[in-house]
Amino acid sequence: MRKIVILSVVCSVLLSSCIASKAAREKRNLISGTWELTNISFEGKPGSFKSVIFNDALDICFEGSNWFFRDNNSTGRYTIAQSTLCSGGDRYIRWSVIETDYGTSQLQFKAIDEKNKDISGGYGYRLDIDALSASNMRLKSNVMADGEQVAVVYEFTKQ
Repeated sequence: MRKIVILSVVCSVLLSSCIASKAAREKRNLISGTWELTNISFEGKPGSFKSVIFNDALDICFEGSNWFFRDNNSTGRYTIAQSTLCSGGDRYIRWSVIETDYGTSQLQFKAIDEKNKDISGGYGYRLDIDALSASNMRLKSNVMADGEQVAVVYEFTKQ
């Protein structure tokens, strides 16, 4: 009898740890759909910056990019327009929303191929969800520039 009780407790803990929190599910539902990345800016250090975002393309290439998040299977893509500075096309992602130990939420994603296979070697990105509504989303990530912390701010509008 004691083994059954212990097994039941262990199973309950495992199941509850696998289920996304209600707040994370609500944010996933809001994020699901098509978004345009309308602006990328930098906070925390004066001056102008030029950076490669997500180990993919220059920040200017991402402005105007189209992002699609499918919540039923946690996949999506972002599309960069072709230009002289930018290698255009679709980039596929697997994404989720997580709640941090600090009471904040993050959007995390990693690169996958068209068949949903990981091509990132398990490496991915986490962006703090700074603001989220049915029509706008503001994400932030902290990076180091010349030894100082700078926040990269991504502003999206839902399509």
